Amino acid sequence: MNDLLIAIIIGLVAGLIDVTPMVIMKLEKVANISAFVHYFVLGLIIPFVGWDMTPWLKGVIISFLSAIPVMIIVYPKDKKAIIPMIIFSLILGAGIGIAGAKFID
Repeated sequence: MNDLLIAIIIGLVAGLIDVTPMVIMKLEKVANISAFVHYFVLGLIIPFVGWDMTPWLKGVIISFLSAIPVMIIVYPKDKKAIIPMIIFSLILGAGIGIAGAKFID
């Protein structure tokens, strides 16, 4: 399968995993869309970054760094939301890194 198509699938899965609890908690539609797009795009970026390190660590670093601007915006409005954002950045970033290494040449 084409590497780009695989990356799209990885991003779609990561986005759906992140958004599912948000939809269940009935968070704002724009927040759900933003979170989905964030992980969809990371699915297209992380697998193609050529850093010489363990794939899961590469995913964690990129995912966390890309989430920092969103955390800065969210923090004043909802301080409790930062912890789940950090946890999902770590888990989904690692997952994207591992999946990219496994399925993309």
